[in-house]
Amino acid sequence: MAEDRYLDPTREAFDAFKALPRDVPIQMLNLLRFHESAQYPADHPNAGKGWSGARAYQEYGKTSGPIFERVGGLIIWRGQMECMVIGPDDKQWDSAFIARYPNSGAFMEMVTDPAYQKAVVNRQAAVLTSRLIRFGEIDGPDTFG
Repeated sequence: MAEDRYLDPTREAFDAFKALPRDVPIQMLNLLRFHESAQYPADHPNAGKGWSGARAYQEYGKTSGPIFERVGGLIIWRGQMECMVIGPDDKQWDSAFIARYPNSGAFMEMVTDPAYQKAVVNRQAAVLTSRLIRFGEIDGPDTFG
């Protein structure tokens, strides 16, 4: 079965993101599946280095991290998938994390920054497929009910 490839947001998804409240904290759940070998464009300086997808994603973190921190981003949880308890067996993730932003404007500032635009090539070379899900905060007890 061919893997669904989700790498960048569609125009419709990005418009839906921008239509949500912009002045509240947001959390972004990131689920990542890496290429075995990074898939850089032939003319990119990192092409031919023989990097794995995981290594290319490390480079993305190194090059985009200062921008992420400047806009107030913070990784609040990071994990490695061990097994699918509920969900499709064919979906496996190499890495997962939750990034918190002070507001969606901070996220927008990051992804439109010219330095970020250069750094994101490393993410595109690294990732086979991904999910990026925005969550807002809700008030309530710290229980299931």
